[in-house]
Amino acid sequence: MSYTHLLYHIVFRTKSGYPTIPEAHEKELYAYIMGTINNKKSKLYRIGGTKNHVHLLVDIHPTIALSDFMKELKEYSSKWLSRNPDFPDFEGWAVSFAGITYNFNERQTIINYISNQKEHHKTVSFEEEYRRFLTDNGIEIDERYFLKD
Repeated sequence: MSYTHLLYHIVFRTKSGYPTIPEAHEKELYAYIMGTINNKKSKLYRIGGTKNHVHLLVDIHPTIALSDFMKELKEYSSKWLSRNPDFPDFEGWAVSFAGITYNFNERQTIINYISNQKEHHKTVSFEEEYRRFLTDNGIEIDERYFLKD
């Protein structure tokens, strides 16, 4: 028996950052994403976001690479969103995402941060948040590719 705990804070956005996730129906999307995560034998601690992006705090099963996890999650949810009349403007997800690992002891801090997204984005744009998220975690941003689809 191996013991792992692979806690990721993942951020991904809609194609071109368009506001295509209506607040009135975001819980439907979140429930769908949660089902996909559960089917991957992974554990979702928190999901949240705004009209143009989603945050996840998730423990990914150790047999799944982060890139494969996100590829499938975006692929499945994109198909579901495209067929769902409650998301008429959805055009897809942006290609890139950010995934940062955290210590399990930081879990509640991240849960609180994700829970506060709507309030947070009253004063901070997604671009500002995403840039800070990357730089605070030691990731050097290549401006040629930053927020490109």
